[in-house]
Amino acid sequence: MPGQHHADARLTLPAPAKLNLMLHILGRRADGYHELQTLFQFLDFGDELSFAPRTDGKIQLHTEITGVAHDSNLIVRAARMLQKHTGCAQGADIWLDKQLPMGGGIGGGSSDAATTLLGLNHLWQLNCSLDELASIGLALGADVPVFVRGHAAFAEGVGEKLTPIELPEPWFLVAIPQVLVPTVEIFSDAELTRDTPPIKVRSLLEGGGRNDCQPVVEKRYPEVRNALILLNKFVPARLTGTGACVFGSFPNEVDADKVARQLPATLPSFVAQGRNISMLHRALQELDRK
Repeated sequence: MPGQHHADARLTLPAPAKLNLMLHILGRRADGYHELQTLFQFLDFGDELSFAPRTDGKIQLHTEITGVAHDSNLIVRAARMLQKHTGCAQGADIWLDKQLPMGGGIGGGSSDAATTLLGLNHLWQLNCSLDELASIGLALGADVPVFVRGHAAFAEGVGEKLTPIELPEPWFLVAIPQVLVPTVEIFSDAELTRDTPPIKVRSLLEGGGRNDCQPVVEKRYPEVRNALILLNKFVPARLTGTGACVFGSFPNEVDADKVARQLPATLPSFVAQGRNISMLHRALQELDRK
């Protein structure tokens, strides 16, 4: 059961996955970042974080993440940045129940960081606004603000200019090719298309858009290409972010489950509903009602 193995936890909150329903790369800026346009929607599926306050000011993440040093984990960095920003003397014990794959393009690390910011803001009673938390989040990663704000959004710039958007909420089947795709590697590939003309939100909602990273990722990672070929037999499939996860949408859970059952055991997957309001924000609203 979620939260049960952290007997000391005072607060347990979800860190939902996201999908990039499209991702256009408009150009590269002088600072090396890319100008992009993307559409974020949340999934009702994710990691879970548990928090307990400490009086000694120490931030302690009790869950080891393979290949990530404690102090460079985004969760720990988010907590320390929030302490510094507010001058808060409290610390925290943090536990992570990891469900989302690393390097999957579904936002695991960024979402964990956002849940840490919002969770500790609540636990430490700091009363920071979402704007403040989003600006701290941006320093941790371009995707963090969308998780902090918690509403499906059209994102521009390097991903920091967000326009909240109302989308249909279909069910998604997300397949997880067993490969790590480093975002930096994809964005620095010479073959990446970097001249997609900007589009307006309206044309996007009429079903426009693709993922400009997909051809590069497919070429470099046969596992991703094979997953797309497989999924495309049932439903139009697309890469999310820089991958490795690929997804297709369905009108209901039953149809998505039906296809999930036909995927080979070598290709893990999950089914979840797309949501315009993140499950983190719905959980925090519940807390505020109590």
